[in-house]
Amino acid sequence: MTLAALEAREISAWFGDRMVLEDVSLQMAPGTVTALIGPSGCGKSTFLRILNRMHELIPSATLAGEVLLNDQDIYDPGRKLTEARKQIGMVFQKPNPFPAMSIYDNVLAGLKLTGTRASRSEKDDLVESCLTKGGLWKEVKDRLRQPGGALSGGQQQRLCIARSLAVRPKVLLMDEPCSALDPTSTRRIEQTIGELVDEVTIVIVTHNMQQAQRVSDHCAFFLAEQGTPGVIVEEGPTTAVFGTPIDPRTSDYVNGRFG
Repeated sequence: MTLAALEAREISAWFGDRMVLEDVSLQMAPGTVTALIGPSGCGKSTFLRILNRMHELIPSATLAGEVLLNDQDIYDPGRKLTEARKQIGMVFQKPNPFPAMSIYDNVLAGLKLTGTRASRSEKDDLVESCLTKGGLWKEVKDRLRQPGGALSGGQQQRLCIARSLAVRPKVLLMDEPCSALDPTSTRRIEQTIGELVDEVTIVIVTHNMQQAQRVSDHCAFFLAEQGTPGVIVEEGPTTAVFGTPIDPRTSDYVNGRFG
């Protein structure tokens, strides 16, 4: 299985007349976890949404630049939007399973959206495989027909990860996936990230510096100063960004002196 490389080239973004990102370029290497860090309002989540074409859903939103998945621009007019979303999955800050839908049907929801046909046994195998990868199978295997909304917050988030994996994405984007969770659930999600990175490239937004150090291989520090658009101040291996940062602003941020 070939792992996917994702690259943003000279991305700028606007909401109406307000520029929120300026000239952001970042390479997200295959089979790695890239963490996007920085204070609130510096454009991290906007950048993440640009990586799978969700930014354009906001009526006033525009952007410039390219996002390349294995050297193919996902914004190419010839590329279907559904194809980009299938290849680049998203897990949101707040778990969002379909509450009335069963755990089993939640995992398979993406197949309907992408028009993928599968036999009953294929569906059964896929549900077990994705829930296992999401770190949830042992906890729910005897109650797959119960509603997804009945699970705890941490379990719901792992169900959302399993649902994202069912369409076999090449990249998984995670927008603060643990911010609403307790420490035990957070640890389980982090463990899941560590297990998934062998088969999917992961990009995670986090405000938790310890989490960024624990889960990521590469780190990008975003900053928007005094009303200016968000830029990447510094990026590189996580050990370098935290251990020997080049820019004093990076050092201040990762050491908790602002943000």
